[in-house]
Amino acid sequence: WAGKGTTLIPERGNYGPLISAISLCHSMEPECGAEKTEPHTNYPLIFGVTGALLAIILLALGLYAQKRCRRDKNTIERDLRAQGLQLVCFTWRQLQAATNNFDEANKLGEGGFGPVFKGELSDGSLIAVKQLSSKSCQGNREFVNEIGMISGLDHPNLVNLYGCCVEKDQLMLVYEYMENNSLALALSGKSSLKLDWAARQKICVGIAKGLEFLHEGSMIRMVHR
Repeated sequence: WAGKGTTLIPERGNYGPLISAISLCHSMEPECGAEKTEPHTNYPLIFGVTGALLAIILLALGLYAQKRCRRDKNTIERDLRAQGLQLVCFTWRQLQAATNNFDEANKLGEGGFGPVFKGELSDGSLIAVKQLSSKSCQGNREFVNEIGMISGLDHPNLVNLYGCCVEKDQLMLVYEYMENNSLALALSGKSSLKLDWAARQKICVGIAKGLEFLHEGSMIRMVHR
């Protein structure tokens, strides 16, 4: 008690026989007058442990993705050998370097199954890389079957298939490169290539022979879409 009418809280102590100052503390609180210490949080330790866990998770995901890609590639190569196909299995790095990282300047066109890029291999060979779109929903088994059918075709009016690539969740076909870009543009007069009527007739006859071979001449009957 600090006296009638006062609002001050005196320090704890003995002020004589008539007046004394008493302060009360909760039983769960530290001793009155003692300095309160804030709990210390070890932030460097927390950040270090969290960073280590994230690094381990990312490493595990990377190893899983790499193992899956390698397994898919091995499966494709095994299926190709089972069909007796002597095709080259290109790596993704080879085709990336050949097309200058799939530069738009090397893009020849785009069809229903994906874009086609011009590429040059390390030995100077020119190729056309067809990057199959993910929208085609084509699995590895269907991909191998299609390669088997295309590689079995041998006709002077059909483009040759050199090989394929199955890496980084991408399916790519590597074809023989044909000069002068799109034949449709040349026939319609929209390209710099000028064709007379004799050349146009020869081209149309060649196209008809290629289609006739697909429909009737090959061991597996095919319909060009």
